[in-house]
Amino acid sequence: MSPKRTRILVVDDDEQSRNVVSETLAREGYTVATADGYNAALHSHRVEPFDIVVSDIRMPDRDGLELLAALTQETRQPLVILITAFGDMEGAAQALQGGAFEYLSKPFRPAELRSVVARAVTEIDSTESLGPTGEHQAVGLIGRSPAMVRLYREVARAAQSETTVLVYGESGSGKELVARSIHAYSPRKERPFIAVNCGAFSESLLESELFGHVKGAFTGADSNRKGVFEQADTGTLFLDEIGEVTPRMQAQLLRALQEGEVRPVGSATSRTVKTRVVGATNRDLHAMVERGDFREDLLYRIMVVVIHVPPLRERREDIPLLVQHFLGKHGTEHKRQIEVDALDALVAYNWPGNVRQLENTIARALALTPGDRITLQDLPKEIIAPEPGKGPAHPDVSVAPEAAIQTLSELNKSYALAVLERVGGNKSKAAELLGIDRKTLYRLLKDD
Repeated sequence: MSPKRTRILVVDDDEQSRNVVSETLAREGYTVATADGYNAALHSHRVEPFDIVVSDIRMPDRDGLELLAALTQETRQPLVILITAFGDMEGAAQALQGGAFEYLSKPFRPAELRSVVARAVTEIDSTESLGPTGEHQAVGLIGRSPAMVRLYREVARAAQSETTVLVYGESGSGKELVARSIHAYSPRKERPFIAVNCGAFSESLLESELFGHVKGAFTGADSNRKGVFEQADTGTLFLDEIGEVTPRMQAQLLRALQEGEVRPVGSATSRTVKTRVVGATNRDLHAMVERGDFREDLLYRIMVVVIHVPPLRERREDIPLLVQHFLGKHGTEHKRQIEVDALDALVAYNWPGNVRQLENTIARALALTPGDRITLQDLPKEIIAPEPGKGPAHPDVSVAPEAAIQTLSELNKSYALAVLERVGGNKSKAAELLGIDRKTLYRLLKDD
C-alpha cells in the first residue's frame, strides 16, 4: 500500500498536538484527516473508513481505549496506534491488551511516529494478502467477521517472525489451518511443513516420531530413520495436542527447542536442526502447570506468540461463506445450493464441533440429497431442533405453546422480537445476543 493510498485519522482533543501529528504524517505522503474526540472519530470512520487511527489515550469525553474498543467492532477495522502519557505503563498495557497495534509515549520524536506508522502500513499489506478472498483459501481459512480479521492480523504478524507459536482453540476450530497459514506466508514457505498429532502416539513411539532412531535401537528398527524435527529442518513443525505430551517427553522437547538439537533414539550424538515449531492445544496449559502436569519452562518456551482461534459460534456471520465453500468442495461439477431456511438453521446452531462439524454436515447433506438444493429436512435433527445446551447461546426467552406450529421463519422473527424487547429495543445488543449482524436482524424483523 503506497502512502497516497493509506488513509490515517488523527484523534486528539488538543489542537496543537493534533496538528503536529497530522502534519508530520502528511509530509510523508499519507492522506490525513483529524478529529477532536470519540464521537467525531467514529463518525468519520463510518462515513469513509480509515486504514490507521492515531489517537491520544486521554480525552475529556470518552478516551482512546473506548475508541479502540468501538473500532474493533466495525466492519472495516483500522489499525489503532494509541498515544500515552510519559510513564503510563498501565495505559500502554491496556492499549495492547485491547487490540492496539502499538503505542507511543509522550514526548516522542517525529521519526518514532513515522516508524510506527510505516510498520502499520507493512502489516496492512501482509493482512490484505490474508484477506477474505485470495491465497489464504488454499489453506482453508475463510471468513470476513471481525474475529477472523483479527485472526488474519495475528497470523500475518506471526508469519514474519521466527519464534515459536502456541495456537489455542476448541476441537475442530481450525488450529492446523492457522499453522499452515503461518507457514505459507513466512519466509519458510518453500520448505517442509509437517504436522504431528502428539496425542496419537505412545511415549516411546512419539520419541521416535519426533527425534528419529538409529538401526537396532529397538525391536523393529531395521534402518535409520529421521524424526520429524529433522524432516522439517528449516521448515515448520506443527505439534497438535501438545498438552498430551508426557513429562519425560516434555523435557526432551524443551531441550530440542532451547538447544536446536535432537538426538535420535539409540544414538550417542545430537544433530542440529533449524525447525520452527507451532504448537496447538484445546487444553488450559496454565492449569496443567499448576497441577504439575505440564512443565512451566516448556510452556513459556512455546508461548512466545499466542494465537486464539475463535469458535464458530463466535463468528456466525462467516457460516454462509463457509457453507458456500463446502458446497463447492464436496459437490459435483454443478454446485448445489441451499435453501434460506436451511441456512438460517445452520447459522442458529451452536456448533460444538466447530468448522469441522459444519463441513461434515454439508458433506453428509450433499451425499444424501438427490435434488439440486439442500432443504431444512436434509439437515440432521439436532440442527433442526437442537437439544438443550446445544442450540444457540441466546438468553432465556419464553415462547408461547402455539409457536410449535409456526414456520421456522415465523419462529425466528418471534424470537428476534422477544430478544429485542428484552434489551429495550437496542438493535446492536440484540444482534450481538442472537449471534448475527444488524443486517440479518433487520431481515428477520421484516420477514412476513
